[in-house]
Amino acid sequence: MPQQKDIVKIAIQMPGAYPQLIQLDQKKPLSAVIKAVCEGWNLPGPENYALQYADGVQLYITESNRLDIKNGCILRLTKAPGCSAEALKKGIQSADGGVRCESLKELASISRDVTFAQEFINRGGHTLLVKIVEDSKESNQIMTHTLTGFMELMDHGIVSWENLSAVFIKKISGFVSSRSTDEAMQQVSLDILENMVLSSRKLFLQVKQEVTMEKLIAHLQVENQQIQTKAMALLMALLQTADDSDRQEIFAFLNKKNLRQYIYKNIILGSSPIQDEMAHYLYVLQSLTLNHLEARMRTPLDCYSQEQRDILHGLRQAAFETESENSLSHERRRSLCAKEFKKLGFSNNSNPGQDLVRTPPGLLALDTMYYFAARYPDAYSRFVLENSSREDKHECPFARSSIQLTLILCEILRIGEAPSETGSNYHLIFFSQDRLLEELFCVCIQLLNKTWKEMRATQEDFDKVMQVVKEQITRTLASRPTSLELFKNKVNALNYSEILKLRQTERLHQEETLAPPVLELKERLKPELLELIRQQRLNRLCQGTMFRKISSRRRQDKLWYCRLSPNHKMLHYGDVEEEADNPAIETLQEKIPVADIKGLLTGKDCPHMKESKGKQTKEVLDLAFSITYDVEEYSLNFIAPSRTDFCLWTDGLSVLLGRDMSSESMRSELEILLSMEIKLRLLDLENVPIPESAPVVPKPPSNYNFCYDFSQTEQ
Repeated sequence: MPQQKDIVKIAIQMPGAYPQLIQLDQKKPLSAVIKAVCEGWNLPGPENYALQYADGVQLYITESNRLDIKNGCILRLTKAPGCSAEALKKGIQSADGGVRCESLKELASISRDVTFAQEFINRGGHTLLVKIVEDSKESNQIMTHTLTGFMELMDHGIVSWENLSAVFIKKISGFVSSRSTDEAMQQVSLDILENMVLSSRKLFLQVKQEVTMEKLIAHLQVENQQIQTKAMALLMALLQTADDSDRQEIFAFLNKKNLRQYIYKNIILGSSPIQDEMAHYLYVLQSLTLNHLEARMRTPLDCYSQEQRDILHGLRQAAFETESENSLSHERRRSLCAKEFKKLGFSNNSNPGQDLVRTPPGLLALDTMYYFAARYPDAYSRFVLENSSREDKHECPFARSSIQLTLILCEILRIGEAPSETGSNYHLIFFSQDRLLEELFCVCIQLLNKTWKEMRATQEDFDKVMQVVKEQITRTLASRPTSLELFKNKVNALNYSEILKLRQTERLHQEETLAPPVLELKERLKPELLELIRQQRLNRLCQGTMFRKISSRRRQDKLWYCRLSPNHKMLHYGDVEEEADNPAIETLQEKIPVADIKGLLTGKDCPHMKESKGKQTKEVLDLAFSITYDVEEYSLNFIAPSRTDFCLWTDGLSVLLGRDMSSESMRSELEILLSMEIKLRLLDLENVPIPESAPVVPKPPSNYNFCYDFSQTEQ
């Protein structure tokens, strides 16, 4: 007799027949199960039938995925995948255009199932689709279905992208470039080209040759947001796959065509809000562009390079009068140079190049100083002369400040860091401004001089000033200014006194009085507030969250949704379409009883992080969590959309498991709630000092004769 854990109670449907309620024995071969079901409906040829899910993504049931079937699942008896593949192949080859169109439309939908895809490819269906594309005799509608089906088949990784012919690549590239192609067809064509580029160097070179950059830039100017996104995806794939020389060539062309201005005008200032995928590509473009500066940042100054020495002396000569320098003797001239380099703020005034040997920022600091001196000569001279003429030890060293400021800007702009798979933090100002680093430096070096004077700083305060300047820049960029002028106005308004006020306000929010009575009150309030947070977490799980399945092959992965049932007994989940917003719980075809959940794993302990063999970035690891269920044999793997969602879900799952919440979000919210509650309770004690300890209770009196007995008086 089979064990209870191997039995699953399910329903099986078939059009025109009463459903069968069966107890599926997971140890029994699937063919035997199908045979028994067919006998129940008196159907001959059980080998021509298969089972698939009736709801959601209608995947075929196979021996490899049958363990995913849970109690209460509804399955459907349908044609075997081999039979379906054969029928669709015949339909695609039909002489009737309507039959071909319907067959290809169905193929585009059913090809998401890897079992069907394998059968269709084994019967040469994939080659048939390639031929339809190469011949290009069909209507746009049929071609769109063909390309969609082809993309779904390729997505399973059964057939290599490198097997595609040059004619096929040329045709797909033609669909992208042709004006007569409709938008849906262009969209899937761009998707196919992106995957080609990411798959191999050979295909990268072919696509780069066939698809013109002008056409990709033109696609960024259309109103269709999906076309814009796919065009950006292909452009980023080309840039990320290219070697250094190819990347330089592509960037040179894009700069010549003013790509950033097109993006700023048509995407950032466009009428539609920027979606997550487009935000990611804007972030990638920003990272790749700024990383051009990495080579200079990691190259130390070469003291034997005449060009670099000339730039150093050019900085000195731009700041100080040097008409009579040639008439001086060698020793006198050398002494004068050392004195002027000291006034410029170099620590090693006899050999200023030594200050630029440290990497980062290396030669990038020299570039920014030279850019400032050449672009804004008046501001440069004013900075240097103002500080070199001071005798009160409050002079701000230009060179030392510039080197440190360049390093700070490199850290803030993440120069040298490879773009992450999930990053989407881009600066609006980047797309409105050429030479962003240099222009930011020119604004911020003048800000530094202003802040130095406001703080009345000396050389000993150098690090403190740099910390304040870094905070000024970071806070201003966090407000997402859209232009350099707006950044300049905001950062200058955020003076030292404003920074002190902000710090004080934040400190007051973070710190509460540490008097023992208040600490005791906090401890008494904690259980009630923790229960409030628990309820909020469970409510959030009931609302559900959209998750993305991330793979290394391409970014446009499928989405899935997970939510907790209102009675907190079931976790429902299932694949959804991108446009689906808060899908109903009935549409989610999978579920896990909360009682079956055995554990919660996070970070590198998750099964899907272990399988990636260490390739995942820290950013992805910080968002990964898994739940194990049944006898810890199965797991449901998540990658949260954000750190906030990660905290909400891990806390909520911990509550369901009867464990303590431990996320930083919970601790932060608890502190905020405690702070608000304490302030409300202490409102009446404003300006009243709270004693460190409770007043001493006096000893009881020797007698109580002083008490007046009202009861006797009334009598």
